[in-house]
Amino acid sequence: MLHLAKETLPEGSVSADLHLQVAELNDRLRHHGATDVLRAAVNEIEGLALVSSFGAESVALLHLVAMVDSSVPVLFIDTEMLFTETLVYQQEVAERLHLKDLRIIRADDHELHIEDPDGTLHQFDTDACCALRKTRPLQNALADHGGWITGRKRYQSGQRAQLEFFEVEEAPTGARIKVNPLARWTPEDVREYMTENRLPRHPLVAQGYPSIGCAPCTSPVAEGEDPRAGRWRNSQKDECGIHFVDGKMVRTGAQQ
Repeated sequence: MLHLAKETLPEGSVSADLHLQVAELNDRLRHHGATDVLRAAVNEIEGLALVSSFGAESVALLHLVAMVDSSVPVLFIDTEMLFTETLVYQQEVAERLHLKDLRIIRADDHELHIEDPDGTLHQFDTDACCALRKTRPLQNALADHGGWITGRKRYQSGQRAQLEFFEVEEAPTGARIKVNPLARWTPEDVREYMTENRLPRHPLVAQGYPSIGCAPCTSPVAEGEDPRAGRWRNSQKDECGIHFVDGKMVRTGAQQ
């Protein structure tokens, strides 16, 4: 396992070491599957956590991680604007998979009072709302973690088409490794895994929600539409901003 004492290393050396580690991991595991990627991540990345939305496909990754190491912390961002179905589903899945360290992440009450006192910020500035309720709380929660596991997949949007298993994220709270064990999975892979392991579906999927975020900014998707078409519909936005590329929040997809 790589141990990095950020306070004693010259500026930039931590990031350089992480880039070397990520390159080695991607090269070594290039032809391996999700389980091998997760095992390597758990064994070689200090302070690893899983970030999960408990959305439409989340249970597949949650199950994989629970099989590899159920003690990995699971961070769930409760924006306080989620569907009731998501909150109920989160409790059901956590109990079903025996998750040992589930942590509920929320925005700071004082910041909410100042920046969104009446809960209408999403109506005129979705980026600011996502930053307040998702991005900043998550970055604060990840500050003490050396890496985090995501459920991102190449097929989900143009922004993710070249996704690797391991990346270095240069975020305001420091550099860390981002792990994408399902990067090469197809929609069929996800469905088959959930069926074979008899995993519970998010109840909104059957109602036409293949991608599920906050209730005000998520709508059903018609047949033939992109699975993420219901997220921030009628806008150029297709990412909430919790992911960083080159130190900047990713806010929009490849169409821009």
